[in-house]
Amino acid sequence: MLRYFIYCRRSSEAEDRQVLSIESQRNEIERLARRLNLSVVDTLTESHSAKAPGRPVFNEMIKKINQGKADGIICWKLDRLARNPIDGGQIVWMLQRGIIKHIQTYDRGYYPEDNVLVMNVEFGMANQFILDLSKNVKRGLKTKAEKGWFPSTAPLGYLNDRSKGKGKTEIIKDPDRFGPVKKMWELMLAGNYTPPKILNIANNKWGFRTAHGRPLSRSTIYRTFTNPFYYGWFEYPVGSGNWYEGAHEPMVTAEEYDKVQTLLGRKGRPRPKKYSFAFTGFIRCRECGAMVTAEQKNQIICSVCRYKFSSNNRWQCPKCEMPVEKMKIPTTLKYVYYHCTKRKNPECTQGSIEVKELEQQIDGYLARIRISERFKNWAVTYLKEEDEKEIASRKTILTSQRKAYDSCLKKLDNLFKLRISPLNTDESLLSDEEYAKQKRELVKEKARLEEVLSDTGDKVKKWLDNVEKTFDFACNARQWFAKGTPEEKGRVLQTIGSNLTLKDKILHIQVKKPLVLIGHVAKRVRGLRAGFEPGKSGSNEREMEEIYAKNPIVCALVDDVRTWAIETSMGKR
Repeated sequence: MLRYFIYCRRSSEAEDRQVLSIESQRNEIERLARRLNLSVVDTLTESHSAKAPGRPVFNEMIKKINQGKADGIICWKLDRLARNPIDGGQIVWMLQRGIIKHIQTYDRGYYPEDNVLVMNVEFGMANQFILDLSKNVKRGLKTKAEKGWFPSTAPLGYLNDRSKGKGKTEIIKDPDRFGPVKKMWELMLAGNYTPPKILNIANNKWGFRTAHGRPLSRSTIYRTFTNPFYYGWFEYPVGSGNWYEGAHEPMVTAEEYDKVQTLLGRKGRPRPKKYSFAFTGFIRCRECGAMVTAEQKNQIICSVCRYKFSSNNRWQCPKCEMPVEKMKIPTTLKYVYYHCTKRKNPECTQGSIEVKELEQQIDGYLARIRISERFKNWAVTYLKEEDEKEIASRKTILTSQRKAYDSCLKKLDNLFKLRISPLNTDESLLSDEEYAKQKRELVKEKARLEEVLSDTGDKVKKWLDNVEKTFDFACNARQWFAKGTPEEKGRVLQTIGSNLTLKDKILHIQVKKPLVLIGHVAKRVRGLRAGFEPGKSGSNEREMEEIYAKNPIVCALVDDVRTWAIETSMGKR
């Protein structure tokens, strides 16, 4: 008579939510063994996931079967034995070799002489179930994070509210602990308490206890003060770099969180960068060709001796040795520096430049092309008037070009009719070579005329828009740059020109041609205006407009901008 192990397993994870409990499995299998008159050596049970190898009870059972202490296994379903290809393959191989002589489940038996395809399919389905389950769980957790709910256990001071049902868990304030934890943040923000002191006050004076009834630990309070969750953001999965804005109620502001990190003097868990650097992504190091990046550094001003020192790893002023937590209100200064990433050449010698100095250089470029609102309006009006003068001649040219195009089409049509005419029996009248040659020339002429007509038509009308945008940028870019957001400042810099490089703290820009021309115009206009200040009535401004119109250099430069705009609208640049 064969000897059997009864094996019962249930995982506490999502994979076994619909599976019978271990006790239920055991009762059903014991009835099955009595009904089939199977000899049971031992009953083995464990609560362990089978999605990966390494179950201690399962491994011990396999070891005993190899030692000959049993010949078969009785289990509820095959997926109780394995949900991964390693354990599943081991069972199949032992059955094929006759080490396992029989596996009996609730609804069928498996023997060495059976076709192993059925067993492999069942194990494969069990393994695929785990793979699909993993994908579905990850997708569900990501969706939850995107909705703003941290898909894990809520940090200290918050609770996971499961009252709305499965999959709708939200994070709410812990009515017993939210207030005390917020008070801990307030003590830390006061600057007069260290985390160990706050820990002692919470545990011994307030009688604070966690949800498990234990006192607050040292690691927990440091983890609390470095967790971005408390100001409304969280990273999921941790270390992935994917940050989400939480839908829960923040305990502190982002500024308060930053201040605590400064007081701690350590990086802690990184917080998402809500600020953005204006000029990263399009400036390169002129020495090694690597991209230029930016970083923010903080400095603390000692409230006693006013000495400035770095906030990194500093618990006290290096000059007067005053501890940071004892300073009444330590002032924190923030600086942004741009420097080469050194990814292409770690030995690159280029240093860093402070953002204020970089912005001064950009402002210098903008100052050189700046024109007044009055001059911009005059230049646009002047170009419109010049365009009106050319409309009549442009219409004449357009009519002539259309006639030439129609004539070309007619010649092509006649050439084709001549080729297919029944009278064209003599090769000397129109040979294949002659037909191909004439057709090639006419098609080439047709294409040229189509391009000319296109250029003379709608595309020509777009040049004035290009001119107005260019003059408007030259007029207002300096103000946009001074008052703009980091993103707007970056767009202004990219509009100035291309091939932006940085070397020896000097920014080099290949300024776009129309702005170069406007720079020449601005320089000439400033020269004309020198010593000529317009009156409040505006009469002198009108006089200046007459001077602009009569100055051949100013008009020529403005015309150069017009030529560039026309060629750009026609796609020639």
